[in-house]
Amino acid sequence: MFFIIGRRAGFKKTVDTDDCRRRRTDTTLRLRKDKKEESLAKRRAATPVAPPSAADNSTSTDGNGSLVEVQKPISTRKVYSVNDIPELMKTLHQTPPDLVSCLEAIRGFRRMLSVEKNPPVDAVLHCGVLPIMVRMLSIVDQPTLQFESAWALTNIASTDYTSAVVEAGAVSPLIALLMSSLPDAREQAAWCLGNIAGDSTNLRDSVLQAGVLEPLLKNIAEPANDSLLSNVVWSLSNLCRGKPQPDFEVIRHSIPYLATLLENSGSRNKEVLIDVCWALSYLSDGDEQRIQAVVDAGVTTTLVTLLDAALDDKVKEVSASLVNPIIRTFGNIVSGNDSQTQTVIDCGIIGRVNTLLRHSRKNVKKETCWLLSNIAAGTHSQIVSLLSVNSLLASVIDLAEKSEWEVRKEATWVISNIATGGTDDHVQFLVEFNAIRALCSMLSIPDAKMVIVALEALDKILSVGEQLNKGYVTLVDEADGIDLLERLQEHDNENVYLKTIDIIEKYFNAEDEDENLAPATDGNAFTFGVSPTKQNFNFGDLSNTGLTNQQPLQFNFANNSGF
Repeated sequence: MFFIIGRRAGFKKTVDTDDCRRRRTDTTLRLRKDKKEESLAKRRAATPVAPPSAADNSTSTDGNGSLVEVQKPISTRKVYSVNDIPELMKTLHQTPPDLVSCLEAIRGFRRMLSVEKNPPVDAVLHCGVLPIMVRMLSIVDQPTLQFESAWALTNIASTDYTSAVVEAGAVSPLIALLMSSLPDAREQAAWCLGNIAGDSTNLRDSVLQAGVLEPLLKNIAEPANDSLLSNVVWSLSNLCRGKPQPDFEVIRHSIPYLATLLENSGSRNKEVLIDVCWALSYLSDGDEQRIQAVVDAGVTTTLVTLLDAALDDKVKEVSASLVNPIIRTFGNIVSGNDSQTQTVIDCGIIGRVNTLLRHSRKNVKKETCWLLSNIAAGTHSQIVSLLSVNSLLASVIDLAEKSEWEVRKEATWVISNIATGGTDDHVQFLVEFNAIRALCSMLSIPDAKMVIVALEALDKILSVGEQLNKGYVTLVDEADGIDLLERLQEHDNENVYLKTIDIIEKYFNAEDEDENLAPATDGNAFTFGVSPTKQNFNFGDLSNTGLTNQQPLQFNFANNSGF
């Protein structure tokens, strides 16, 4: 076995203690695109919001000139295509305009855009109908016409042409429509604004700056029906999401409304609760001020209750959809200060962790380990709260060694944070559960940062072992750790190399000595001190040598003509 000593400079700690508590800033973009793990940023209204009798029928006017619905059998409804666009545009350009005909024309465009696959958005935009739809949003005494226009705009905004809707001036009239007397129109306006906010952070901020929050929250406080509430809450979640984050002083006013929705979770459908939880996860992602605002709303205990219900749910898809944002919110909170972390511990989340670590979804296990790693970066008493849960540490160490890479990475952070921030007793507890073997298994992975995280943990464990006269060096050897350390001396990353050399020199007796030291003779053999230049030395099996740091190594080069 050969260790290479060379290119050594002043070694410094490579994992800053501030890095131990970690937020999701490095993976936020990827997570936002994970459509299986959270609600979609955009949705298309491919089916009627209201029953067919209220949304897809023919139209006439009453004695006051207002549009009214006339029920029409589904089988007799006209199917519109791009071939009908010239005739529809001709109707819309009538002088004077006929409201009944205009509504039928707008409805024709809406039906075109509501097809399941490949709606003809290009053709619709090219014909110039977009500004007409936007103007019709402001005809306040014709809510049905407003509703159909908003529906058509919603479907355009669900595509790659969202900016065209904004550039046509739709945002302000859509916000005004949130106060319409027709609940369906309010719902469709919220849906369209949610699509706009979900397109990009720039468009999200433009919607917020236009004053959307107050009327949106009013619809949450006084929803006309569950369907309206569902779409309004989904739109609000889109206004809270994204990096860079929205102005917190603006969006924080939504937190009490979200907390109230959670408190009434028993009467809410799961779709609403899922979006509420995602909104809270976005709002709690950031500095301690953001975290404290969510904590002060008193949502942590309610979230644990909701988590219990989700874990008991027999519908796995629904369960995972609720569990993910709840765990993300708790993970964000424990990435704050010790007091905020303690709030999560006090609400009982750690008692649910074993179930989460055995969850069938990889992402649930990964997020749970991330949460635990942030708790492990806390105070000694907070570390004890983890170690006191039966089999929790065994499960984490097993995941660090055998699970999927994303889970292994987060589980390794848990081990490392306990090792580097815990007491000697905590370190011994880790070793008893085979943490050394799990950490050594991370030394061969290509992620340099995670290799350093594992090396830092091994350094602390070996230091404790040396102080307490424990045989932890032997355990490293039995886990093939010495061979892996040898290979890391050739690592391209300078920090990995330096940390590896530091460990070798401290615990495996490879000590730098004066390169001018004269060799001593012993018969036909010479013994040399270790040179600061890069040389190869055979350490052999250290497990039975009985060497200590007080016994400098000597190396036998008998009959070596190269010297």
